[in-house]
Amino acid sequence: MTAPLLIGLTGGIGSGKSAAATMLNELGAGLVDADAIAHELTAPGGTAIPAIRNEFGEAAVSADGALDRAVMRRLVFADRAAKLRLEAILHPLIGAETRRRCKEALVSGVPYVVLVVPLLIESGDYRKRVSRVAVVDCAEETQVSRVMTRSGLARDEVERIMATQVGRKERLAAADDVIDNDGDMDFLRAQVETLHRRYLELAGGTRSHG
Repeated sequence: MTAPLLIGLTGGIGSGKSAAATMLNELGAGLVDADAIAHELTAPGGTAIPAIRNEFGEAAVSADGALDRAVMRRLVFADRAAKLRLEAILHPLIGAETRRRCKEALVSGVPYVVLVVPLLIESGDYRKRVSRVAVVDCAEETQVSRVMTRSGLARDEVERIMATQVGRKERLAAADDVIDNDGDMDFLRAQVETLHRRYLELAGGTRSHG
């Protein structure tokens, strides 16, 4: 029996990970998004909220009971110790839920599963976690302009976020597959469709998807 194929999809902020992941999902791949799980954990009533409130106080929690992202962003950028304290709360919860959903997806009948992890390379143990690493890549200036447009952040804020991630060169060095997302959506889709066919072959999948 062919081992389950788990693709780790990553890329810097603004690279277009979500767009590529959505396309692969539409073609028939299972999808588990670590970022989406993090948002669920820190939403109103989320599992991580009591620990965050206990660790950082009421100022870290907005009126609706969710993590106040603006407050926390300022805090972790100003204080590395605060960043580590937040990660100590979130990472075990995200890891456990990610593993549960990947396992669930792999037995659901999909040919392979895409695990989207923004900081996959930074985690250090990624080779133990996934079968292959796919990196969505684009020029750093493209990242900056996309994030500024999408999030309304100032250039220096975006650049500070990028500075906390591994560099483009290191990310590409870790890649088994590279998706160039410096073009338009049609250009992205053509590459994703090619990768999907390759992953079906690797997974031993003969079913028709997409």
